[in-house]
Amino acid sequence: MASDLDTLLEMGFDKLKVELAVQKSGGLQGALEWLEVNQDKSYEEIVATSDDAANLNDDPNAEPAPLQPGEQARSLVCNECGKRFRSQAQAEFHASKTQHVDFAESQEEIAPLTEEEKKARLQELRQKLAEKRAGVSEQDKIDKKRNEEIRRKSTKETQDIKEDLKKKEQLKEAAAKRKEKQDDIEAKARIKAKIAADKEERRLKAEKEKAEREGRAAPAAAEASTAATTSGPVESKPASTYTEARLRLQTSTGNLQKTFPVTTTLFEIAAAVTQETGMEVQSFTQNFPKKTFDAIDFGATLKELGLVPSASLIVR
Repeated sequence: MASDLDTLLEMGFDKLKVELAVQKSGGLQGALEWLEVNQDKSYEEIVATSDDAANLNDDPNAEPAPLQPGEQARSLVCNECGKRFRSQAQAEFHASKTQHVDFAESQEEIAPLTEEEKKARLQELRQKLAEKRAGVSEQDKIDKKRNEEIRRKSTKETQDIKEDLKKKEQLKEAAAKRKEKQDDIEAKARIKAKIAADKEERRLKAEKEKAEREGRAAPAAAEASTAATTSGPVESKPASTYTEARLRLQTSTGNLQKTFPVTTTLFEIAAAVTQETGMEVQSFTQNFPKKTFDAIDFGATLKELGLVPSASLIVR
């Protein structure tokens, strides 16, 4: 036959609390009552309360000593709720819990629980324990869901930051490539100009020597040609003097006429088009001269791309 300790442990009660309940009550009935009263307290709280009381034998749920022959059975009854108690300590504990103050002595002896009553009390405690565990389990699910939402939000924010940094790095690399390409073009142009200048200088020198041998002056056309070559074409107004650029943007929903500072990047132009039309911009195409500006060029300004003072672009 299972002991009281084993019976209570099979119900799922904490071992430390069960041992203390059996120790303080001395029987299954008292242990059940003690566990029911202290079900919401932790083991540490119970031990601290017992230490403050400084007397482990003054437990309000302990089984009273059996009556001696000739003794009259006595008990206490709460006139406010009708509950009976075996000892003064139990009545005081009831008063501290319920604030009931009207108690009276009774000549009735509180009979021990029958087997059926014990089974009913065990079933009741099992049900209360199951409900308590279900409540804890539900709270665990809520906490787990909340923690998962926090984790997902944190992960999304981290991914957004990484994407933003990646986009900035791509724009930075694209700008560096464009600068390198432009520097290469300018270097080639300087080399070509130097070669042309050297060639022209040799031609003029040859003509001058020939004229001296023939005893005539050097042709004036040669000097005029030299001046024209070095001076180059004259523009009425250089593009560098403009501060704004007029753009005609052809979209799938219609045309947009916009004026932007020459320092505006194509990335900013794309953002403005997206904000106004809702379309995601992948590239801009210029017909004359034919050229396509994709994501690599989005970090460049209108001035750097030669779209000043005006340009017509097809948005794709």
